[in-house]
Order: sequence, then C-alpha cells, then structure tokens
Amino acid sequence: MWHGYLPDIGPGQRYGYRVHGPWQPGAGHRCNPAKLLLDPYATAVDGQIDNDPSLYERSAGPAAGDSAGHGMLGVVTDPAFDWGDDRPPRHPYSDTVIYEAHVKGLTRTHPEVPEEHRGRTRGLAHPAVVEHLVQLGVTAVELMPVHQFVQDGVLQDRGLSNYWGYNTIGFFAPHNAYAAHRERGRQVTEFKSMVKALHAAGLEVILDVVYNHTAEGNEQGPTLSFRGIDNASYYRLVDGDWGHYYDTTGTGNSLLMRHPYVLQLIMDSLRYWVTEMHVDGFRFDLAATLARQFHEVDRLSAFFDLIQQDPVISRVKLIAEPWDVGRAATRSATSHRSGRSGTASTVTPYGTSGAAASTRSASSRPGSPAPPTCTSTVGAAHAPASTSSPRTTGSPCATSSRTTTSTTRPTGKGTRTARAPTGPGTAGRKVTRTTRPSLSCGPGSSATSLPRCSFRRASRCSATVTNSAAVSAATTTPTARTTKSPGSTGS
Repeated sequence: MWHGYLPDIGPGQRYGYRVHGPWQPGAGHRCNPAKLLLDPYATAVDGQIDNDPSLYERSAGPAAGDSAGHGMLGVVTDPAFDWGDDRPPRHPYSDTVIYEAHVKGLTRTHPEVPEEHRGRTRGLAHPAVVEHLVQLGVTAVELMPVHQFVQDGVLQDRGLSNYWGYNTIGFFAPHNAYAAHRERGRQVTEFKSMVKALHAAGLEVILDVVYNHTAEGNEQGPTLSFRGIDNASYYRLVDGDWGHYYDTTGTGNSLLMRHPYVLQLIMDSLRYWVTEMHVDGFRFDLAATLARQFHEVDRLSAFFDLIQQDPVISRVKLIAEPWDVGRAATRSATSHRSGRSGTASTVTPYGTSGAAASTRSASSRPGSPAPPTCTSTVGAAHAPASTSSPRTTGSPCATSSRTTTSTTRPTGKGTRTARAPTGPGTAGRKVTRTTRPSLSCGPGSSATSLPRCSFRRASRCSATVTNSAAVSAATTTPTARTTKSPGSTGS
C-alpha cells in the first residue's frame, strides 16, 4: 500500500484525486486523469456537482473535459472536539421508541428555531426541538440520510433538488448543506454538537445509511469518485460484460459486497460514525443488497458476519430494510443477535391489531389494499417491543410507493403531518410519509467473477492529489503524486 504526505496542510484545505491508469471499460477499468475525484474517505466535503458535461464519460474513449470546478472536493478536518461527559444513552430494545426525522424537514418552519438554523443540524439541536422530542416520549431519533449526497443532474435540469438524500457519495462526511455555517469542515463540528445535545436529553441518534449504492449511477452517470479510482473493485458489474453495471437497487449500480476493499470501506465508515461522531445505531437502506455476495440474499454473508464480530458495531442498534429490487430479495423475518444487537422484522397489516396479527410474508404486490408495517423485536421469543423504522416491502419488480410510519403521537410544534390509521384495533395515530417510488427492475445477470483491478498495481495506475490552489485555477498541476489502494486517505 502506498501513501503520500503533503507538508504544511491544515484543516480547511480542499483536495481531490486524479487517477492515472487504464481506460478499458470492457475490462471494468475507467481511469481518466481528467476527472478530479472525491476521496472516498473524506470526512468533510466542499461544494456540489453542477451537472457539467465534463463529469460524464459518454463517448467511446475517455472524455477529455476537465471536471475541476464542477464536482466536490474533500476537506481536511480537525478531529478535536470537547465531548465533555457525553455518554451513549443505551436504552434497551424493550424500552426503545424511535422517531424518524429529516434534518431539514423537522425544523424548516419551526417558529422557535432561529431562522438561520432552521433546516440545519444546529436547528435539530435547538432546546425547543429537543424538549419537544422528550415530551413525545421517544428514546431515539432516526435521521434520514445525513451522509454527503449528490444533487442528481436530471433534477437540476428541471430546477429541482434531491430532498431525501438516498444518493450517497461520501460515507464519512456529514452532508454539507445541513451546516448552518458554511466554513470548510464546519459541518463535522455542528453534527457532533447535535449528537451531544440529544445525548444530554437521553435521546439516542440512529442514522439511516445507504451503503448499497453510490450517486455515480451506471455507465451513463457522472464520474465523481469510486468509478474513477477502482471501478471493477467497488462496483458489481455484469459477468462477461464488465462495461455495464449489475443493479439490484434501482439506482444504476450496486456496491460489490464480496470485495475486501468495499467491506473495509463500509466497516471503517460505521466505526467512524460510532467512535468519532458518537452515534448509537444504524438503519441499513436496502439491506438485502448488502447480503448479496453472488446471486441470492445470504444471511450468512461476509458483511453481516463482520458486523456480528466487530467489537464496536455489534454493540449499537442495528435495523435492516429487508428488500431490494433484485430477485429473491424479500424475507418475512430477519433476525440478528450479537451482544446488545438484535433486530427482527414482523409484518402486520394496518387493519389488524398487533396482538392478533400473524406474521406474513414481507411483500406487497401492486394492488394490495394496505401496506405492512415492521416492528422491531428483541428476539423470536419476545413480543414486539417497539416500532423501529417501518417500511413498505415490495416484491421484486413491484411498482409501489415506499412509506414509513411511526407510532409516536405527533403533537406540538415542528412535527410532520399526521393522519389516523384505519381499520379495527389501530389505536393512536401514525406519522406517515411517502418518500420515493420503488423502481421496476429489469433483466440482468449476476457477476460471478470479475477482473482484478489494476489500481493497486503501482506499475499501471497512480493517483494525483490536487490541492485547492490548483482547483481554483482549474489546472491539472499536481502538488503530490502517490499511488494508493482504494480506501486509503490522501490527505
């Protein structure tokens, strides 16, 4: 493994990578030094993409357009933070009540939050918001994606933006648009302050994380980071047709969950958010994709095995969304138990009381009268203990909306619109929000073998670290040159 050292670099310094190597899409390699790439391990990100044509590779050969100034850059951060006597609340599963929230949506119109903090991480930590959550009686706040995500080009062309955030590009960086102060790297400090404030009130922080795909899409998508660094190692490609992506997420790509560098990246990210950012758990978006090493969803996959054995991750709350758009994705119940961890999915229809409902298959076909909800249980021998991050679960190729619910009574200021459920035995009200439609899946074959990536071979590929001065001048002059394997930091 190679690394580079840049003297006189401090917090706030922006940087990016240029990777020199083979352009052989048919063999899975898409190196192009004209693309300024984001460090996969960047702990803060500056900027946003602007959908410039230079970000894309849509010609037969590598596109010559320089993407500097049109993408995102990593930011060197200062990890120092005064956590004081911060301690994780560690509520047992049997006492856990989870409130799912969107960082922007929770406080965007809250009258008691200062206007400059509304819709920001600092707004979520405001005493009025924290007090409201405590009064609701919840014990944890599950935040919809806060990892750095991308504003899709197709939305920008229509004057729209990605509100929900299920389009991650930086698995270590808090989303920069959620920072009240836009100084480089400030989003990290603000996120830590938010966690500290919620912990002080006895509230756990759980993150909705999207490790199943990235914002680069398929071969027609932008080259922002992973694709230009080591495409054949990071992404699952079609077996025998490595110029195309094997997609079980409906987004254009899926991460290659059997590759050691991908597993290392995700595990490093999870540990970072627990040890450095002090979060208390994770809800895994489309967890079925994370369990696909080959064709089928494997509950004994390397990813779940690593989580179970990890001394840090196995001790926090873990919630899995038990489906994707690949074949054989849905499961009626999934359980995992290790130390303090243990989750299961119990599917019950809205129109039936939880006590009388039987566990059913976690699939909702088009035309079904009512979507299911999922409740978290401590183990198979226990009754459902709390509603944890329910999701409508569609069968592969189903066309339906993805709906989330919470049994918390939404009273007071700054909460989301509520509606009463229908049917007998449904006491109380549910907070309901339709997030995004599931996509119809298309044909595809699974990759059983892939070409070994040449990025780790110093004789064929090399990476260039470009600092902010070079970026500002939109030049390709490097300040340092280093050959590195995916997952190593360049700062």
